[in-house]
Amino acid sequence: MYDIQQFESDQHRQLHNRFHTTYNFQAYTNLWLSERRRRSLVKRDVGLQRRIELIQDFTMPGVSHLVKVSPDGQYILATGTYKPRVRCFDVSQLSLKFERCMNSEVVQFDILNDDYTKMIFMHDDRYIEFHNKGGFHYQCRIPCFGRDMSYHYPSCDVYIVGVSDEICRLNLEMGRFMAPLKTNSRATNCCQINPEHQFFTIGTEDGTVEVWDPRSRNREGLLDTNIAADGHHEITALKYRDGLNLALGTSTGKVLLYDLRSQRPYVTKDHEYGEPIKSLEFNLEQDYVLSIDSKIMKIWQRQTGKLFTYIQPETDINSLCIYPNSGLIFFATEAPNMLVYYIPELGPAPRWCGFLDNLTEELEEDQQPTVYEDYKFVTAQELESLGLSHLIGTNLLRAYMHGYFLDIRLYHRAKAIVEPFAFNEYRKQRINQQLDNERGNRAPKKSELPSVNKQLAEKLISKKSETKNIKKKNPLGDDRFKKMFTDTDFQIDEENEDYQRLHPVISKYDQHEREERANASQRKAYLEQFTQVEDHEMENDSSDSQEYNKLDSDSDVQDKSSTLESRKKTSSNRNKAPVMYELKNDPKMTGLNLGNIEAKKNAKISLGKRVELEDSANMGQHTSSGGTKQMTFTLPKSRQFLEMEEKQREHRKERKKLRRSATDILPKEKKKN
Repeated sequence: MYDIQQFESDQHRQLHNRFHTTYNFQAYTNLWLSERRRRSLVKRDVGLQRRIELIQDFTMPGVSHLVKVSPDGQYILATGTYKPRVRCFDVSQLSLKFERCMNSEVVQFDILNDDYTKMIFMHDDRYIEFHNKGGFHYQCRIPCFGRDMSYHYPSCDVYIVGVSDEICRLNLEMGRFMAPLKTNSRATNCCQINPEHQFFTIGTEDGTVEVWDPRSRNREGLLDTNIAADGHHEITALKYRDGLNLALGTSTGKVLLYDLRSQRPYVTKDHEYGEPIKSLEFNLEQDYVLSIDSKIMKIWQRQTGKLFTYIQPETDINSLCIYPNSGLIFFATEAPNMLVYYIPELGPAPRWCGFLDNLTEELEEDQQPTVYEDYKFVTAQELESLGLSHLIGTNLLRAYMHGYFLDIRLYHRAKAIVEPFAFNEYRKQRINQQLDNERGNRAPKKSELPSVNKQLAEKLISKKSETKNIKKKNPLGDDRFKKMFTDTDFQIDEENEDYQRLHPVISKYDQHEREERANASQRKAYLEQFTQVEDHEMENDSSDSQEYNKLDSDSDVQDKSSTLESRKKTSSNRNKAPVMYELKNDPKMTGLNLGNIEAKKNAKISLGKRVELEDSANMGQHTSSGGTKQMTFTLPKSRQFLEMEEKQREHRKERKKLRRSATDILPKEKKKN
């Protein structure tokens, strides 16, 4: 049985307004979760329990390098690190069959039998290893650092190419090296033996392709791909479709399709990433070409080069493997998880996972979104304020949209370090908020407007003044926006530069409204210090009554009508007469500077003298059975004040003594004769 873990569907948009569904069977909800954490989530979350994992533990401890399928289709073998190892998965059990560790990393390996019983591994330390059913069998050293190898079944020769101008031949029947093949290039990157005519083909660093005949050990052809391309490049991958069609991948990110009878490619496909092509495959049923570099895999038509679909994982791709006669694709990536994709349009599901066809139909009806649990989303500015910007590019951050996902525990620790008193401030804020609520319950405020965003509430109320039943505490009338007028976190700072930059016209309009409201309140304060005079209205009323009596005594109808017209005119003039006001007789009304000299003098007098000058009628009196009592008081003067008064009196006396008359210096009047 297989574990239920995850089943995720991704749709990749294509050119020509077409969509092709691609199913990823090995994408966890959170790739950065530990195994223990992931399994605990699976136990608690019912949604995770309903998801499936196609092959159990189809992963590597660190990085996966190569993935291949045995010729009988029963086993999937993968190499990775760290430690260097090979893992064999049995598709009939959908689980791991065995695992073998090695001393060095594997550069290339090949399956010599129909199953896993005979394998050969090329290591990066110039050693090759032979494994049988029981495990390690034999190890030998090769003359140069190898990059690729191929096994020729008719002669039992293993052709090894690498950093050398020679092609090493190791005969497995005799168990010794044979005479090498001499090439025209200083190094070779890739090689393959055509299964139809058994020609051995190599791709070199010079951008040339050489075709050798293993029977005669002679070079039968030489193809220079630099002629058809702009600039120099290397051949990094090659793959035969049949006896004549050959696909070549270059170091500049281009795929060239050749007919062996022609010197020029009939199709050229550019990946547009500039990364070397790592692997090439053919889909014979639909006549598609699959090419990958480290960033993306593209599937396109062989005859026209028209793009069919593409897959762009989050991690770099190392190798590609297609399960024969199906739409199942395996990726070895720079991550622990080896990716498994299923594209129904490339072919049906393999026999050992035929249930995928039914599951994919159900998933097309019900898509499940990606869930991020126990993680906090932060923007780049928030990350910089927390002092964690140096973590960008590490496993602790997961890039998403315009920010990153950060572990909530790390977020709280960084927040506590950057803002150590944030909790105390939050606690004080909550206490003050509760106290304000209690005070509001005991003594309601006179102002009906909310305490937060008061100006915005006034603006909304003024706009909706024509409608009825306006809630002044929540002018928007929607409880979803209630906190906008109660929570201080939503307070609008109109003095902020960003706000003024985004609302330049609105800010000027608000400033004009504030000035008008201030002028209106000031005008109202002035008018409160006056009372309206109504005497002139009484005089006008008396004059009107006298005039009306004259009209009654007059017998002439015309005179009466003319007089009525004159009365109407006077009444209209009376209505147009100015309204008169007088200042209130209140000494406390000193807000206006109207020449109230007496009030100003009284304001300068001390309290004691003011009490002495008060009229006896204003004195506080108390009448009882013992008679009328009157209470007065005099403020005592301090010693320093008395000394100062005495010095001032002496100073005035001295000034009077020294003062002389001005008659001596004035001109004398002449006597009249």
